[in-house]
This record gives sequence, C-alpha cells and structure tokens, in this order.
Amino acid sequence: MSNLESILDTAVEAAKIGGGILRRYFDEGVSIRDKSSGGGKSYDLVSDADEESEAAIEELLRARYPGHELLGEESLQSGDASAEHLWIIDPLDGTNNFAHRIEHFAVSIGYYQSGVAMAGAVFNPVTDDWHTATRGGGAFRNGKPVCVSPVTTLGQAMIGCGFYYDRGEMMRSTLAAIEECFSHDIHGIRRFGTASLDLCMVGCGKLDAFFEYQLSPWDFGAGALFLTEAGGTITDAKGDPLPIKKSSVLATNSALHASMQEIVAKHA
Repeated sequence: MSNLESILDTAVEAAKIGGGILRRYFDEGVSIRDKSSGGGKSYDLVSDADEESEAAIEELLRARYPGHELLGEESLQSGDASAEHLWIIDPLDGTNNFAHRIEHFAVSIGYYQSGVAMAGAVFNPVTDDWHTATRGGGAFRNGKPVCVSPVTTLGQAMIGCGFYYDRGEMMRSTLAAIEECFSHDIHGIRRFGTASLDLCMVGCGKLDAFFEYQLSPWDFGAGALFLTEAGGTITDAKGDPLPIKKSSVLATNSALHASMQEIVAKHA
C-alpha cells in the first residue's frame, strides 16, 4: 500500500468514526445551540454532535500522525494552514440540515501536503454515501469512478449555490448572481446547504456548477480535490486558486468555468 492510499484509508476511517457519532445523535436526538451568545448569529448552529465528532476524529488523527497539523471547524480553528502536513476537518457540514432532520449532511476530511490537496473523503452517514479521491488517482463515489458533466452552455446547466450567514450585502450579491444565471435560461438553481456534498455533486455530474461567496477551508477541503479529480475546476470568484482560508468559491465542470466566472465575479 502506498503512503497516499494509507492516508486515504485513515481519512475514511476517521470519517466513519465521526459519521457514526452523527448518525447516533440524528437517530436519538440532540440539543442544538446557536452561536449568538458568543457574538455569532442565531441561525449559525452547533451541537454536541459536531463537537463529539471532531474530538473523535482528532483523537484518531493525532494518534496515527502525531506530527501533523489539524484545522477544523469547532475547536481546531487555530490550526496552522501553512503546515507541511495538514488535515482539514469538518465534523458536521450541513448543521442546519442536521438540526431540521434533513438527511443531507456530511463529515469532510481532507489531507494537504505543503498546501496541496492529496487525499479526501466526504461521507453522508445517513445515506451511507461515500466520495473519495487521491491526487492523480481519480474520484470515486461508493467505489465507482465518476466524472463531471459534458454540459457546455449555461442553457443546459443545473447550478448549485450557497448562502453564507451574512444576510446583508453578501446575500444580495448571491441573489443578483442567481438572477443573472436565470437570464441565461439555465435549467434551474438548487441550494442543498452542505457545500462539501455540493462540490461532490458537481464532480459526479449532477450539478454543472456551484458557487458561494464565502466558505471556510473545512467546507471545501476534501470536496475541492474530489471535484478536480473528476475533471472539474475550482477557483475563487475571480478565478484565482483557492487559499486555505475563508474564500469565495466557484466550482464547475470546467467547460462552464469562464461563463460562470464572468457572472459571479461581477457580483462578488
């Protein structure tokens, strides 16, 4: 087994552990809290499920790779994004879906080496749906190789989008971009609320493009690699490479990237 295969196996094992915790809470019930007491938004939610999932994933990764850095959504936000060996963890992507008992959320775990995505796994523990990828090794959904759609014009496209917690200017920018997309006679807009899975949907050819004006690295850490290994392109709204920090995100099947970038950059 190559080192990269071993890394992916660890990502899958960690996602399975975290996903098991999420599934238990989903089935048995969990208390959901908002982040307003800490200066956040009342609709920015967190739960014991998020925190327990991240703690279990952290325990496994630190035991397996004690010299590696961890960056995650809950207690691991101070992780060094410039580290040579970096794990980017979202223990529960789609917390609002989870809170409202919508079976569309995921654990996302990506491994980066010197800033380059090398392996990743995105796991929905309710549907038992796996998306995995390694650099140069392709993208797989439930063990079967996948690729992006062949769509070449916006008039043929189904587009995904996301809304950040900002409900002011950023929301209006997103709505303006959506309106312009509709002016190109796209097939439709979908908003599923779990960015890691949205990126995988572009990689699987279900969506032809996806954009959101602000995401954190744990939202796209694994999904970005899955998408590119499936033949897609992912950048920020202006077409620059994604940094390992908060950023706008545009992901497409590659053929639509220039036309989608023209729209999202205009309203960014």
